[in-house]
Amino acid sequence: MKRVITYGTFDLLHYGHINILRRAKELGDYLVVALSTDEFNWNMKQKKCYFSYEQRKQLLEAIRYVDLVIPEENWEQKVNDVKLYQIDTFVMGDDWVGKFDFLKDEGVDVVYLPRTPEISTTQIKNDLNKNN
Repeated sequence: MKRVITYGTFDLLHYGHINILRRAKELGDYLVVALSTDEFNWNMKQKKCYFSYEQRKQLLEAIRYVDLVIPEENWEQKVNDVKLYQIDTFVMGDDWVGKFDFLKDEGVDVVYLPRTPEISTTQIKNDLNKNN
C-alpha cells in the first residue's frame, strides 16, 4: 500500500482544497492529512481560523479522499510523521516548492502540486471583507 501525506489548515474549505486532496490521493492508496491545530496556526503562523480544529477535522474526515486526519502541532514533526505513518509520498502545494526537499533524505518522494489558480482562503476572506 502506497501512503501519502499532506499538511494544511483547510479553513473555509473550498474546491481548491478538494482538488489538492483528490490529486494527493491519486498518488497513492492511503491519504493522511496533517491538520494544523488552532494553537499552531496562531502561535507559529499568526493565523486565526474561522472554524476550530475539531470542526475542520470533521469536514476533512467527511471527504472521500481522506483516510486519516492527524494534528499538525509544530514545523518539526514532519520527519517523525513520515516514519510513524510509513509515508511514501509527501505532497504540498507549489507555493512551498523546495521547502520540504529535505524529506527526500528519509526515502520519501516529495511532490509539489499546482494550486487551483482562481481560488484561495485568503481570496475568500478578502472578498468577504470587501463586501462588508
